[in-house]
Amino acid sequence: MLGITILDWIVLVLYFLGITALGVWTYKKIKSSADYFMGDRRFGKVLMIAQAFGVGTHTDQPVSVSGAAYTNGLAGIWYQWIWMFSTPFYWLLAPIYRRLRYVTMADFFKERYGDSMAIFFTFIGMVYFSMTIGIMLKGTGITIEGITGGAMSETMVILTATVLFVIYGLAGGLVAAAITDLIQGVLILILSFMLIPFAIDAAGGIVAIHQGLPERMFSLVAPEEVTLFFIVMAVINGLVGVVIQPHHMAIGGAGKTEIACRSGWTYGNFLKRLATMGWAFTGVFAAFLYPGLTMENREMAFGIMAGNLLPMGLVGLMIASLVAAVMSTCDAFMVHASALYTRNVYLPYINPKATDKDLLRIGRISSIFIVFSGVFFAFTFPSVVHGLMEMWKVTAYLGVAFWFGVIWRRANRYGAWVSALSMAIIALYTHLILDWSLPEQVALYLPVGIVLMWLVSRFTKPEPEEKLRQFYMLLDTPVGKEQRLKEAGVEIKLEGKSEPAAYSQYKESRIEKILNLDDSEDGLLIVDLLNLKRRFSWRRYRIDILGFSAASVIVLFFILSAFWLAKIGG
Repeated sequence: MLGITILDWIVLVLYFLGITALGVWTYKKIKSSADYFMGDRRFGKVLMIAQAFGVGTHTDQPVSVSGAAYTNGLAGIWYQWIWMFSTPFYWLLAPIYRRLRYVTMADFFKERYGDSMAIFFTFIGMVYFSMTIGIMLKGTGITIEGITGGAMSETMVILTATVLFVIYGLAGGLVAAAITDLIQGVLILILSFMLIPFAIDAAGGIVAIHQGLPERMFSLVAPEEVTLFFIVMAVINGLVGVVIQPHHMAIGGAGKTEIACRSGWTYGNFLKRLATMGWAFTGVFAAFLYPGLTMENREMAFGIMAGNLLPMGLVGLMIASLVAAVMSTCDAFMVHASALYTRNVYLPYINPKATDKDLLRIGRISSIFIVFSGVFFAFTFPSVVHGLMEMWKVTAYLGVAFWFGVIWRRANRYGAWVSALSMAIIALYTHLILDWSLPEQVALYLPVGIVLMWLVSRFTKPEPEEKLRQFYMLLDTPVGKEQRLKEAGVEIKLEGKSEPAAYSQYKESRIEKILNLDDSEDGLLIVDLLNLKRRFSWRRYRIDILGFSAASVIVLFFILSAFWLAKIGG
């Protein structure tokens, strides 16, 4: 029936009955917009890890990675591993989001660069979410169509998945999304690796696969498409742009402590890096077992493998995992997008006197429009990979302004506007007129954007001193010490269930600490980067240094593991 067995249908039905019951349960716990948009900042380490992993891991990713690996070998892994080298920086960035105590990324641009930049980011952010939802739906549709041999069409899957995640997301908001992520994290890991033993068995062993494929298929660098130049440029662009992905204000700031935010964002994404290895090997094995797919339909590889290799019951689990992944991510993105509109357009410009119930209602209504836009993109994107690369560029345009805004007090709105617009114009011209490749575009627009951000900010009017005082005082005040902000008259967008971190011994202002040369553990390396020579002490930055170092070791372990696994059987 529809390409799968009765046993598979039983697995699917049991899963969705359970997940629907969970949605109803979380609906009863949503009392405010703070609950709906940010989980009231009460998530611990486990939920933060689950949220980061689930929201960052979705079905377009195994489709794009395995599809790229089908034609480029293990080098296809870089369509997701471009953020591998960014992951240690998440340990440093998470407390920045948490201390700012903002609800959306647009709040950052408003408080740092003014209303016009916030509106611009809100528009970009809503487009980003719509495109991402569209890509995820398309990836899910392609894969399940491949699993069922076309019995379930891409269109049917897209529409069904949309209905499911809308109902679930509107009910529970970010709490529902985070709890769903926790449950589905295990399923996604299973999804990433369950095909490998079946593929090796069908091929007659890993040695047979090595003998049947060219050696380049087991290299992390390809001679075409995913070249070393592509990898280097994509990694740099990824580090610049990842900071302003609109959902990262919640990913990095929904925890009740700074250490929960650090652990969640960093190690939740390391789980994703692990899953990506499974997707890449699946694509390589598909090239051996099912040769003949063209560049246009290579993204069918993952679904074809699943449909042909998995036994009864596991096919149902695979489909459940796919839909689970798209539900967990799309409902979270739907919530984040509605928060952008509600907090940065509706409240300040349409209904400044809106009550919390009004915000919750408008948030749920605006979610529907985001979903419609996402479905539109799902039916119009030519491929998953094409959409991914366009989004990489969009995030970099404003990523430069974020980094400068945190590190350099002199950065201003004029520099941010000139930098973002110049990068966008260069990217469009080199892509549409000159037909440059992605790495060639990045190699030009990124240096130009950075130089113009510095140059224009340096020679134009600075931001108002009071705005800067409040912004940096937020960054200087650890979580759990909000009373100090209130006494200083600093606005807190959303305090939530803040708790001081166990390592925080905050007693006096940062300026007092510096003047008294008092060692503390509340410093943030990125915020203090330009003054480290004067401010540095081991105790002040030891949490940053130890966490960043540990994450860097894990990155090295992943890279070496990929090289080692590629040699097995060769």
